[in-house]
Amino acid sequence: MTAVDGPVRRVPAARPVLVPFPVVDEVERHCLRQEEPESIHIEVRLPGRVDPARLRRAFAEALRRHPRAQVRQAPGPWYRRRYFWELTEEPDPGVDVVTVPEPEPEALERARERCLASAPPLSASPPIRVDVVDDPERPGGTALFLTVNHTALDAPAALRVLATAAELYGGRRAAHAAPPVRTPPGGRAAAPPGTPPWVPPARVARGNPPGGPGNGLLVVDLAVPRRPPGAPYTVNDQLLVATALAIAHWNREHGAPPRPIRITMVVDDRPRGAAMPIGNGTRLVEVPFTVAELAAVERGLAAPDPDAMGALLRRTADRTRVLKAVHRPQLGYGAGLLTAPVLPVAWRAAVARGLQRAAGPWASTTLLSNIGRLAHALDFGDAGRADAVWFSAPARMPRGLSVATASTAGRLHLALRWSKALLAPEDGARLLERFERCLDATELATTGAGGATEGGSG
Repeated sequence: MTAVDGPVRRVPAARPVLVPFPVVDEVERHCLRQEEPESIHIEVRLPGRVDPARLRRAFAEALRRHPRAQVRQAPGPWYRRRYFWELTEEPDPGVDVVTVPEPEPEALERARERCLASAPPLSASPPIRVDVVDDPERPGGTALFLTVNHTALDAPAALRVLATAAELYGGRRAAHAAPPVRTPPGGRAAAPPGTPPWVPPARVARGNPPGGPGNGLLVVDLAVPRRPPGAPYTVNDQLLVATALAIAHWNREHGAPPRPIRITMVVDDRPRGAAMPIGNGTRLVEVPFTVAELAAVERGLAAPDPDAMGALLRRTADRTRVLKAVHRPQLGYGAGLLTAPVLPVAWRAAVARGLQRAAGPWASTTLLSNIGRLAHALDFGDAGRADAVWFSAPARMPRGLSVATASTAGRLHLALRWSKALLAPEDGARLLERFERCLDATELATTGAGGATEGGSG
């Protein structure tokens, strides 16, 4: 069963509310591949036990309060010029949003595998699945696993729906963080400083992949990296630098020729409260790193040079500050032309897939999605407040690797997700160990001149 197919549903007699697919949703829909489900994985740990029936009621009400999350793809002929979301007042018959899998050994690992193996189908509402699992690592605790079809929602939107469910479950209203304030770029050019020539970027070198479809995943809990007082860079900049250095080190070990690294960074400017727009609301920008600046730091990781690391972090901060402040369409201007409702969507889908294959060598090296400090308390009342939240984005080839982070209570929750066509589980573990070492090295950097940049996630 693909992410589009699903159970037969009863169509209500009332005229449905239809919403055209936005640009991002349509591009995601065009590029669906059965062997690499477009699933968002979200994993939330609570110190206490959750009552499944009570959670079902809370989640059902949360979906009613965020109707854009309770949708299915409306059927239509092949020659239609748009895809439409059909908003539903209730989950479709036969769709149990909140489920409690049978207890089994290695319950957390099995739940993660279910998140990666299949996304909820677009043909049934809502495209969200919640598994409630007893936490074997903490007796009396609960792990909530949300699986979301990325064509319909992104991780911040799904967390906003979950936050509403937590408020309803716990019976208390939580405060929510404001979106980050971006500093206007002033008279600076839109191109980030120090941008390398536009050449095909590095690919993550293949390890010893087992082959086969799907993604692998590792999650880890780390301390939020420290910054010296007055540091002109953010934690997000440290994560970008650590990701680039880890990949450069990995590629050198595997004999790949040195090439510039480009990291697709997720930027989210939406408000975090109940009025947060639900759907795919983030935009993507690319942060470049030259071969020379990475080599100057990466080869000395055994004995890091604080001045060289500080210089790299400051250059990265200059680039990200410009990229965050420049307003542009979520996927660039070309995507708007590609999704213009001039030709039937079936024809546009064929064109989109062809362009995706042709542009493969120019795709960025990897993706970093950093939510930063969690904007929602996720307080489930007597079940406790979430003290760990992981999420991961699809790792579709040709990138084949994504890094996703969130932080709560001074801890950094990091998920490394990869395509099984690129890495084996032991490769993922080694790459994660390199990332941790590189992230630690960013703490040793000297600050140099300049003031602090804006905080917040990428």
